[in-house]
Amino acid sequence: MSKRLDYNQVAPAGVKALGGVYGYVMQSGLSPVLVDLVYLRISQINNCAYCLDMHTRDLLKKGQKIEKLALLQAWAEAGSLFDARERAALAWAETVTRVADTGVPDQAYQAARAVFEERELVDLTIAIGLMNAYNRLAISFRNTPQAAIENLKAA
Repeated sequence: MSKRLDYNQVAPAGVKALGGVYGYVMQSGLSPVLVDLVYLRISQINNCAYCLDMHTRDLLKKGQKIEKLALLQAWAEAGSLFDARERAALAWAETVTRVADTGVPDQAYQAARAVFEERELVDLTIAIGLMNAYNRLAISFRNTPQAAIENLKAA
């Protein structure tokens, strides 16, 4: 699969605007590991190879164990591997990402609010929306994952 176009070159102001949202999320006070776990889970749901590769690498650099990353897709069955905030964030990320199917029910909102303050939940939802936008760009325009590039160089 080859890259369709480089949206960074075609619409730099739009990509910069998304970068501003990313900067906001990173200064929001949410844990960077929590945010990256959410980004990775959303990328799993959306099947975004580029973002899966990037966020896995980011989490490994932040000291997350491969076992935790391997079980992220099945976080609800992973016992205490994910703490209460991580489980709440992942559940919220899933229902918000699948909004067309879930409608984000009251029960999901109440569960998230039991763990996150109002501002945290808004910031988390901004992060979720941002990653869904990035996934759609990377998938639509066929960004090549770093692992695939490295594999070509090694061949």
